[in-house]
Amino acid sequence: MPLRFTIAELQNFLVDVFPQVIDDFVIEVLDDDMTRVRMKISDKHLRPGGTVSGPSMFTLADCAMYMAVLARIGPQALAVTTNCSIDFMRKPVANTDIIAECRIHKLGRVLAVGDALIYSDGLAVPVARASLTYSIPPVAG
Repeated sequence: MPLRFTIAELQNFLVDVFPQVIDDFVIEVLDDDMTRVRMKISDKHLRPGGTVSGPSMFTLADCAMYMAVLARIGPQALAVTTNCSIDFMRKPVANTDIIAECRIHKLGRVLAVGDALIYSDGLAVPVARASLTYSIPPVAG
């Protein structure tokens, strides 16, 4: 399915519909195969010991997949997560941005299914993997 947003258009849409999260994220890549989103890490994302917390990694996976889905279905702000499973595979690098690389495996009329690999910036192997399903709202007509 062709992309319905450029990076700038998607970021502007998110400012309008989801402004509470936009300052934490940078969309780095948006193409037919993959959406890559960076979470800018600050103290609020860290657990004791200085590593990125699990809830922050979950937030990145969920928000990045939301962006990947919207990029393909267009301005349907009410697309919602219906399922997410996340595996934490290794300790992230302390106090370092994390990056999600999202791929959509199935985009249907009512559901989108994909996964996100989460990396610590500069680390070649993923620190977590999430599988997500989104519900796509019916088009009013």
